[in-house]
Parts: sequence; C-alpha cells; structure tokens
Amino acid sequence: MRHGKDTFKIGRTASHRRCMIANMLKSLIEHGRIETTERKAKELRRHADHMVTLAKKNTLASRRKAVGELMIAYNALTSKEARAAKAGKKEGYNTDRQVIGKLFGELATRFATRNGGYTRIIKKDFRIGDSAPSCYIEYLAQ
Repeated sequence: MRHGKDTFKIGRTASHRRCMIANMLKSLIEHGRIETTERKAKELRRHADHMVTLAKKNTLASRRKAVGELMIAYNALTSKEARAAKAGKKEGYNTDRQVIGKLFGELATRFATRNGGYTRIIKKDFRIGDSAPSCYIEYLAQ
C-alpha cells in the first residue's frame, strides 16, 4: 500500500527523477526563475522550499545535506578553470560551487523572516509540441 507516500513520479525512474530534480534545483537557485511543465514545477516546489529551510539553519549538517541533495560535484579545478573562477567568469567550468554559496548566502538572508512559501508558480500557455501546461517557477523577492 502507498499510504502517505506523497510524490508524483513524473513518468521516470527513481534515479532519473532524483537527477532531474537536482539539476532543476541548481538552475532555480542560480537563475532565480526557470520555465518548466506544471507538474514538474509542483514537485520541484517541495524540494526548493526545503533547500531554503536547510539554508536558514546554516549548520554543517544542513550544508552537507544540501550538497548531497543537489548532487554537487567538488572536482579539483584545472589551472585554466581556476583562473576563470578567480576572474568571475561562469562559462568554462562547473558552477556547482557557486550554487551552495548563493543558497546559504543570498537566499538564506532574503527569507530569514519568512516562515515558508518561498516559491511562486506562474502559469503560462500550453507547450507547442505536446500541449503540456507550462509555467514559470521562481523564488519570491522577499
């Protein structure tokens, strides 16, 4: 029986769903707003709000939990990538390192006085190819 198992499988396997949610979360944190289908946005909202809750705690355990859930890769940078990172260029190397800094820095302070409901879903038209209902999901201004 599936009593109390509240998740929508989005037609994917567990590993595919976990990777897709992690990639969408990283994009949402990095850009502040992404466009996706309505069902994916509703599932992503649960995870995005949980990330902000972890960031507001700001403990070592919550930071490690966020890194694990976002599947952050801390690979050693080559000398060329290190120069690009030092210069502030985002292209040419993995930006996963900056996502955690933005989550625990900017987003945690932005929502410090708010007790939940950090995201907003704005419905859009239907997608051209398959008529799936599409929408924007974004973090609130405050």
